[in-house]
Amino acid sequence: MAFDGEYEASTWDWVAEQVERYEASNGAEANTLRDTGIPIIIITTVGHKSGKVRKVPLMRVEHEGEYAIIASKGGAPSHPGWYYNLMADQNILLQDGPAPFETEVRLVDGDERAAWWERAVAVFPNYADYHVKATEADREIPVFISKAV
Repeated sequence: MAFDGEYEASTWDWVAEQVERYEASNGAEANTLRDTGIPIIIITTVGHKSGKVRKVPLMRVEHEGEYAIIASKGGAPSHPGWYYNLMADQNILLQDGPAPFETEVRLVDGDERAAWWERAVAVFPNYADYHVKATEADREIPVFISKAV
C-alpha cells in the first residue's frame, strides 16, 4: 500500500493531538475517546482528492478479529470526509495497539449491517442518537467492515 506519502493532520486540533499521542506511545496513551474510557482505533487512508495520508481516531468496534468502521459524523446530514477516501480505496492501515496493520474494508448492508450496528451501539450508545439525527437528514450511516489482506 502507498501510505508513505505526505501526512496531513486533521484540522480538528483534538483529533490531530490524539493521533499524535496514540502513535507516539504505540497505543498506550490517548487510546480512548477523551474521558469516556471507550477504546479507539486509528485508521489511515489516502485522500481521494489530495492523495495525502490521513489518520482518524474511531470507536473500537471489534468482533472475532474484524472491525467496524462507522461513518457517523455525529449524525450530521453529510458523511465524514474520510468516507469518500474509503469509497475510492478500500485499502487502509488500522491500528489497535502497538502497530498498524494492513486491511481492506467493505461497505455492508442488510442483516450484516444490522448486526454490526447493534455491536457498535453496544460499544458506544451515542450511535443510537446519531442514527436518529442522520435519519432525520435522510442519511443512513455507512458501516464498513475490515477484512484481512
